[in-house]
Amino acid sequence: MATASKTRTRKLDSAPSILPLYARAAIPLVPGASRLPFVPGGGGEIPDVRLELDGVVPDPDTIAAYAKVCGFTLRDSLPPTYPHVLAFPLHMALMSDGSFPFGAIGLVHIANRITQYRRLGIGEELSLRVHASKIAKHPKGRSFDLVTEARVGRQIAWESTSTILSRGKGEPGAGSGEAFSVVDEDVPASAEWALPGDLGRRYAAVSGDRNPIHLHSLTAKPLGFPAAIAHGMWTKARALAALDARLPDAFAVDVRFRRPILLPAKVEFATQGHQQNQPAGDGEEIDFTVRGRGKKRGTRHLDGRILPAKAKTKTQSKAKGKAK
Repeated sequence: MATASKTRTRKLDSAPSILPLYARAAIPLVPGASRLPFVPGGGGEIPDVRLELDGVVPDPDTIAAYAKVCGFTLRDSLPPTYPHVLAFPLHMALMSDGSFPFGAIGLVHIANRITQYRRLGIGEELSLRVHASKIAKHPKGRSFDLVTEARVGRQIAWESTSTILSRGKGEPGAGSGEAFSVVDEDVPASAEWALPGDLGRRYAAVSGDRNPIHLHSLTAKPLGFPAAIAHGMWTKARALAALDARLPDAFAVDVRFRRPILLPAKVEFATQGHQQNQPAGDGEEIDFTVRGRGKKRGTRHLDGRILPAKAKTKTQSKAKGKAK
C-alpha cells in the first residue's frame, strides 16, 4: 500500500519579489536549461509543498489603483478578486522553484473559482496559504490547480482554485471541465467595453502579473500570440465590478477563460439567470459572459456563474485543517 506523502510547509517572512521570479521562470525557454537542477521545467511530479505568508495587510493606495483599473467602486472592503493579487507572488515562488515540473512562462490559465465567505475589510490582517495539486490529464496537455486560502485568524474567509494548463500532447478522453452553464447567444449585452492596447501593462502595474504575453505584441509574438492579450483575471475582475451591486457578502464565482482577448479590443458583457439589479438569493444563480464585438462578434472570451456561499465558521476551518 502506498503511503501518502507529507506536505512540506515553507513559512515566508515577506512576499517574494516578482521580477527575480519572472527571470527564473523565463530560464526554461533557453534550450537545454531545464536540465539544470535549480531551473523549473524538468518534468516529474508537482512537489507537495505549501507556502505560507502571515501578517499581510493590503495597502489602501494600491487597492485604489487596482480598483480603478478593474472598474470597482471603492469600498471599505477588498474587491473580491484582490486576494488573488496578494497571493500572486506566492504562486510565482511555487512555480519558479527548481523542483516544479513546468516552466511558468507559457502556462495557460484556463479556469478560476473564487469563494468569498465574507467581505474582507481593508486593514484586516490576512494569512495566505498556497499549494498546487497533482498533475491531471487534459485533452490539450496536462493541467494542475493552484489552491489559495486567505485566512483571518483561524477562519478561512476567502479561497480560490486556478486551473493551469501546460499545452502539449493530450488525451482526448480526459476530462477538461468544459461542461458549464453559459449565457444564451441571443441575450442582449448590458455593457460594452473598449479595451486599450496598454491594458495589459496597466493591469500588470497594479497586480504584479508581468507575463510577457500581456505586455506588448513584441513580447507576445514569440510565445504564439499575434498581439498582447488581456489578463484573464482582469476580465474576471471587470465582470465582477459590473455586477458589484448584485453580489451578496458570501458567494462563489466560477469562470472559464475561453478565447484570449487580443488588445486593443471591443467586447460586450451580458448576464442572465436572475432578476436584474437584485442580489442573488439562496440557491439562485447569475450567469455572465464577456464576448467579442465587431469582427470578433460571437467569440466567447469568458463564461462565468455566481452562486451564494455560506460563511465558514472557525469550527469548520479547524476541522478542515486537521483533515489535511
